[in-house]
Amino acid sequence: MSDSFKFNSSNLESSLSSFKERGITEFTLQDEAILSHKGRLLHFLQLFREKAGDVFLTLPVSASVLDMDVCKACAELYCSLEIPLEGLSKGGSYLFDKKFYSRRSDMLNTLGLVFGFDISFASQAGDSVKTFRDRLDFALSLYPNHIDFPQLESSSKDSSIKMPKSSATFSTQDIKNCRETAFALSTFYSYGRAVTWFLAILAPLKMTPSKFFQDFAEWQKINNCSLESGWKPENAKHSEIEKMQLAFLKFKYEEKNRRELYEVVENVVRLNGAMARCYGEDEEAKIELSYNPDELLSGAAMDIQSFFDNAFIENSTVRIFMGQDGVEWRYC
Repeated sequence: MSDSFKFNSSNLESSLSSFKERGITEFTLQDEAILSHKGRLLHFLQLFREKAGDVFLTLPVSASVLDMDVCKACAELYCSLEIPLEGLSKGGSYLFDKKFYSRRSDMLNTLGLVFGFDISFASQAGDSVKTFRDRLDFALSLYPNHIDFPQLESSSKDSSIKMPKSSATFSTQDIKNCRETAFALSTFYSYGRAVTWFLAILAPLKMTPSKFFQDFAEWQKINNCSLESGWKPENAKHSEIEKMQLAFLKFKYEEKNRRELYEVVENVVRLNGAMARCYGEDEEAKIELSYNPDELLSGAAMDIQSFFDNAFIENSTVRIFMGQDGVEWRYC
């Protein structure tokens, strides 16, 4: 369960100490006075580790606060960082610092931290469809665990979230298209748990991520699981989304005349998906594979063409289960 109660510095320690007896297993910190100040945040993280170290912590925090000290403190916790990926308007242009976010993301990935990005569109002067798609492509190159779009909701209780409005650089149709692309990304990448393999399977298609998700949005319309249809990925089982992923990938690999590579792609997606469900839902599975599981989980499978050219066919049935040291597999 999660809890949204508020506390201040005077009751911080006693509040954290009560989490276990209250049955709290997840907690999101929403105190800006702590989140925006490095010293206060470090103090909170230290107390959290001491008093509630088993609780899953979500930190919606600006990338500017995430220096090495803060990131190392986060690495000692069971937590996820939610980071706004945003630029600023200046002289009618929308400026975005890629080097800044690249450095932060390199540090997060090196420390093995789970993090996601929050991305908005059409909310600042100078933003356009092109710059929005550029942010998507850049964001996905940094291997975030997920990407969230606060504006996907038709209305929000958070008054700080600016809902999209048409402008000189963002027409009403542009906004509609961007919302559909964002929804497609949320479905396929975030709810589809695709971070480990997405860029690898995208490379043979020679497409940008934003173009891939534009096309997936069209596929969702045809298959009655689009934003407008009312279908919600958060209510779907991961196995259902995996079927959608594989159906679309098969279509794209055939469309791009790379159908010979699809069997490798299918093996990578299905094995990683089964392991993700075992870890997330403690769901055991038996899956049929065409290649050695260890090879499919290795860096070699991150180059689909090379893997296809060099790996040996090894048909097998594999059981995925939770072992003492995490998710494991065994031949059946």
